[in-house]
Amino acid sequence: MKHCLVIGVGPGTGLATVRKFAAEGYHVSMIARHAGRLESWERDIPGTSGHAVDIGDTEAFCATLREVEAANGTPDVVIYNATLASRGTYDQIDLKDFERNFRVNAGGLLATAKTLGPGMEARGSGAIICTGNTGAMRGKPGFIGWTPTKAAQRMVAEALARDLGPKGIHVAYVIIDAVIDMPFARKRWPDYPDDFYAKPDDLAGEIYHLAHQPKSTWSFLIELRPFGENW
Repeated sequence: MKHCLVIGVGPGTGLATVRKFAAEGYHVSMIARHAGRLESWERDIPGTSGHAVDIGDTEAFCATLREVEAANGTPDVVIYNATLASRGTYDQIDLKDFERNFRVNAGGLLATAKTLGPGMEARGSGAIICTGNTGAMRGKPGFIGWTPTKAAQRMVAEALARDLGPKGIHVAYVIIDAVIDMPFARKRWPDYPDDFYAKPDDLAGEIYHLAHQPKSTWSFLIELRPFGENW
């Protein structure tokens, strides 16, 4: 059975991606911080297994990746959907939080490649898809604790793509320039029309497509946004 690993599973894009790959016949391994959520999703989605770990603990995270690989083989597809954010202006951001965001957003992606990349290289195939957002492309004052870490993540992904692509491993970066349709977003913007939001299932469909592009037409950087998004 094909194996997909989704890192950073939450109730939005991450969970929708798990459901999509499971529906397409993959065994899907899930990584998130909260064991209770993972247990619930395991019961709800056949063909999945959960692994709870804090990606900010790099040693524990890498050990969990090795456990996933030992249990179900080197993943055919890895979706790196993990993110950690701190909001505030330059004088409000704690440097410890800033450094931790780098460790999760950029360092976690590199740790994933270092741990699982050798198995993909030996096999000669695989895909590593990283999800990002508009912060990977521009900085704003209130997002200084977050956007530099997402830009660094994009650069890690590009370096990996140039290194691993010729070895048969497709690395790509998805910028989601949108408000994702989740309950907290609906509460914050209750008067916005339905098509203001990006639908998690639609995002998951595009991520699945990206992971299965033929070698003659691999993409690295794609942007996804609702048709009405002002960009």
